[in-house]
Parts: sequence; C-alpha cells; structure tokens
Amino acid sequence: MRHHLLFLGREKESFLAAGIGEYAARLRHYAEVEITLLKEKPKANENEAALTARQGEQLLAAIRPGAFVVALDGSGQALSSLELAALVSRWEAHGVKTVSYLLGGPLGLAANVLARADFRLSLSKMTFTHDMARLILLEQLYRAYTIKAGEKYHK
Repeated sequence: MRHHLLFLGREKESFLAAGIGEYAARLRHYAEVEITLLKEKPKANENEAALTARQGEQLLAAIRPGAFVVALDGSGQALSSLELAALVSRWEAHGVKTVSYLLGGPLGLAANVLARADFRLSLSKMTFTHDMARLILLEQLYRAYTIKAGEKYHK
C-alpha cells in the first residue's frame, strides 16, 4: 500500500522536519510513502474563506486517481494506535492501493475537501501545529505497521 501525504508548505522547525524524515524512512520498511509539499501561494488581502478554498483546491488536485482519501480533521474519528493498525489492515484487505492523507492549513480544510474524504481522522482532541501533526501522523502510521508485524516498538 502507498501512503501519500499531502501537506501545504515546508516544515518551519528543523527538528520537526528531521523527525518527519526519520519516521517516513522507518515507515518505508513496511509500505510505500510519498510526501507531497504543495506550495503555499499567499495572496495579498485574501480573506480566510478564499484562502481555505484555494488551499482545498490545491489538495484536491493533488490526489491520485482512485486513492482512498483521509482528511485530518479535529472533528474526525479519533482512533487508538491499535484501531489505526486494524483500519490499515482492513484497507489492505479491501484492495486499497493508495491512501491520500490531506492536512490543511492553519484554518483547516474547506468543506468540499471534507466532503471528498472517504474517512475523517482526528489525531487528538488537542490542537497541534501543522508540523507536529505531520510528525504525529507519520509516527502513528509507523506504529500501526509495527503493531501489524507484532514488533516490540509498540509494546
């Protein structure tokens, strides 16, 4: 299975960028991982609704044809690590080839992006920076695969 992570802009903190790289490399031992960094194109005097809509269009345009789409959203379903591992296993069993994970900007995801999602995932009830959410997502995907493999990382 391929995990395609779609993010807006580069990481702002080098220590988080290093962690994201580390967990992406670890995850590649179990599955294909592709991280697409979409350029943030700020426009002068753009209101929040227009910005969110534009970012949403960027994300939707980057989804691979036939991909299963997961929107990271605070109102989505919160899963334990064991539940995420089981969910990834179900996707694999149902023949899902690519899962695209969409993480919006500071204002969240546009309504049409949430409507396009096949699954809405919440990482926590707490609020994280987008860079931290990237790291947490990759770490949890890695953990899901170690759980599936019965390895001691999770124990």
